[in-house]
Amino acid sequence: MQSYRKELTIRYPKRRGYVNITSQVEDALRESGIKEGLVLVNSMHITSSVFINDDENGLLSDFEVWLEKLAPEKPHNQYNHNGYEDNADAHLKRQVMGREVVVAVTNSKLDFGTWEQIFYGEYDGMRDKRLLIKIIGE
Repeated sequence: MQSYRKELTIRYPKRRGYVNITSQVEDALRESGIKEGLVLVNSMHITSSVFINDDENGLLSDFEVWLEKLAPEKPHNQYNHNGYEDNADAHLKRQVMGREVVVAVTNSKLDFGTWEQIFYGEYDGMRDKRLLIKIIGE
């Protein structure tokens, strides 16, 4: 059994948004040389997420609208967490969208369903955030 570890750094230019990171994960898989196994991709920050879904602009926009209804950014004083920071909504959005994904590796490729892609979700951006890619297998 082999393992491979790689970190990505993302600095999203706005407070919230989504980045398709599938190609970066595929690059890491090629670098690893692993042909059969599992890939874990997780956000190493508590105000961002990693999830799998379809790469369709309308859907990404729908996520933004839906999450903003669930945990609106403003008014900031609606949250007990806010004080020094104003990012309580970002913590809640991350909780809903999730911390990580695990994808099977088969014949040196991510073993996805037809439309599946890996996304990084940012909810308190404009600063560096780290993502971990961990690959295990043979």
